[in-house]
Amino acid sequence: MEKGKLIFVTGGVRSGKSSFAEELATDWSRELDANLHYIACGVPSDKEMRQRITRHQENRSIASINWKTWECPTNLQRISSNFSKQDILVLDCATTLLNNYLFDQNINDSSVVMNYMLTDIFSLQEASSGVIVVSNEVMQDVPHQASVTRKYQYILGNVHQNIVEWADAAYLVESGIPVCKKGGAENERDNDPGNCF
Repeated sequence: MEKGKLIFVTGGVRSGKSSFAEELATDWSRELDANLHYIACGVPSDKEMRQRITRHQENRSIASINWKTWECPTNLQRISSNFSKQDILVLDCATTLLNNYLFDQNINDSSVVMNYMLTDIFSLQEASSGVIVVSNEVMQDVPHQASVTRKYQYILGNVHQNIVEWADAAYLVESGIPVCKKGGAENERDNDPGNCF
């Protein structure tokens, strides 16, 4: 079976990365006449997370296209059979998925966590017309002294590199402005970020 497209969108906290990914998915779904699916990895574990989840839900509810939301904190490959080549997926987000494996599932082996995450993402890519993976850019800081944070940075950095290696396009969103980092030099001169791939 032919793999769907893979797009990676990363950025700092409140950079506009999720909004950009949703806009990109919406435009893409109109172009292909495809269904939109939002795979939410967030677990409402505290007040801040509940507020973030509510904000994202409200944004999707006022969108011009209907979204089907899947609440799935781990083991995303188990829902991949629900998708077809008529579906565009937004996975939000890789850092939350990592948190869930490390801290909720208590998986300590870095290679096992990376394998789970990449299996999740690539199974969604294979099942759908395309998947947009949203992540947080926490790798620009110096390695942290705490071993748990260093491990987190190590895993996330390696997962990011693997995704980008296989991605058709990759974006870094800063202050609401998406910058195409991979996807075609001729399109980087074009002001339309959706033309990156």
